[in-house]
Amino acid sequence: MSYLSSNQLKQYEDEGFVSPINIFSKDKAKEIRNEIEMIENQMPEELENSGRYNAHLISPLLDEVTHNSNILDAVQSLIGENILVCGTTLFIKNAYEKGFVSYHQDAKYIGLEPHNWVTAWVAITDSNEENGCMRMWSGSHRDNLKDHDQKFNEGNLLTRGQTVKNVPKKKTTPLILNAGQMSLHHPTVVHGSELNKSNDRRIGFVIQSYIGTDVKQVLGKNSVQLARGVDKFNYHEKIGRPQKLLNEKDIQLKKQENDNLQEIFYKGSDKKGKF
Repeated sequence: MSYLSSNQLKQYEDEGFVSPINIFSKDKAKEIRNEIEMIENQMPEELENSGRYNAHLISPLLDEVTHNSNILDAVQSLIGENILVCGTTLFIKNAYEKGFVSYHQDAKYIGLEPHNWVTAWVAITDSNEENGCMRMWSGSHRDNLKDHDQKFNEGNLLTRGQTVKNVPKKKTTPLILNAGQMSLHHPTVVHGSELNKSNDRRIGFVIQSYIGTDVKQVLGKNSVQLARGVDKFNYHEKIGRPQKLLNEKDIQLKKQENDNLQEIFYKGSDKKGKF
């Protein structure tokens, strides 16, 4: 059992995140990295730009991470025993590449209400200050949603380059993770990340998000997987899990789900970015 301790629950309540949490070994993380890079080599379009979404639908190893019992135990501590997987994202920063994530709140554009959901950020490689780990504005989740500018700026790994103004960056907390560890963060906590200045890739696999069965999608359509418990609400269509790597039927399902995500992420915008 990997339920959160009282100290971890207090950290989440006070700061809007909890980190680090041990999930699996470095050897397992390396195995997952190898599968990601095999997909990149064989079918690069499946993980490029907006293809980075929902890779768990075509990769059995990423699907396994998504349904990992250690992760689900921790998530259950925060949102209850009935848990849906609502999507995933790969955040990959290559060495010396101009890739960053502007400071933002996940809940601003994702359309999931009420906020009985949590995002899991799983380190497939080590994640530290040198290679651009995630940074949190502690306590900012208590201030509800903030105004965001849409910058669409070069190198920004977010869809619209959505950016919260006046973030006290020097006071933000770096979430340093070893490969195989994760962090959990609240829908409204302000967070971002800087450039990768190391000589290796930084790979994060993000379950965005684990949602309670009482959560609705108010901006479009999300399909989900039942990860734990029962769904008495049935607000979302259920989809299956991949049985093998890069199965054509699964590839088509991923494409449809990603098209739906684009509708949600760019709702109300007259411009689209590459993500």
